[in-house]
Amino acid sequence: MNDRRDMRQLLEALAGGEIDVEAVLERLDSHPHLNIDHDRERRCGFPEVVFGEGKELDELSAAVEAIALRSGRALATRVDAAAGEKLGRSLEGAHWHPRSRCLVIEREERERRGDVAIVCAGTSDLPVAEEALITADIAGSKAELIPDIGVAGLHRLMAVEERLNEARVVVVVAGMEGALPSVVAGRVSVPVIAVPTSVGYGAAFGGITALLAMLNSCAPGVSVVNIDNGFGAGLVASRINLNGKEE
Repeated sequence: MNDRRDMRQLLEALAGGEIDVEAVLERLDSHPHLNIDHDRERRCGFPEVVFGEGKELDELSAAVEAIALRSGRALATRVDAAAGEKLGRSLEGAHWHPRSRCLVIEREERERRGDVAIVCAGTSDLPVAEEALITADIAGSKAELIPDIGVAGLHRLMAVEERLNEARVVVVVAGMEGALPSVVAGRVSVPVIAVPTSVGYGAAFGGITALLAMLNSCAPGVSVVNIDNGFGAGLVASRINLNGKEE
């Protein structure tokens, strides 16, 4: 499949009953640059996620469509605005999230279970926090975003402390000096997943300062993912959340 026109023709043929789903899957899987791991959902509980940076529009479109046709859902991260807007309009069940640069396809209703709380220190951390939120949600978790509770105004954290202790897992997203996860972990009894962001002035070193602060946290129960990796935090949070008892 060489371009967006081919994709449109293929989908129109499917909608018109000229070809069946298996024929579409075969065409999509024949893309010269793609080798989709369609067995990943069986092994890991969630389909392969597409990393959008560096992919041409036809590659991105073919990948998410192939995954969605088999799984009823698909997620692509780090998708640029031009591709996200086009695919959000052209693919069935697709929704483009410009702040987090996530493209989500959901074609089957799925129950959300458990409770994941995602907090971020400041509004500038929202792109990463939203990536974690969207990932946890599409993975099957009930997830809530609680923004702008950084340590410079500690009363804001105290106001939601009871809510955080109700969650099964808390994702904490912060840049600058990266102190928030340590403070949160000192107030809750649930696992805390810390996400350093690249937000900050010069000595923040693009998130390295926050990363090292989180890795050196003296509060127990803190795990750390890579800089700006909201996707990784959201997925591991969902796995922890869904590994518990049914509700």
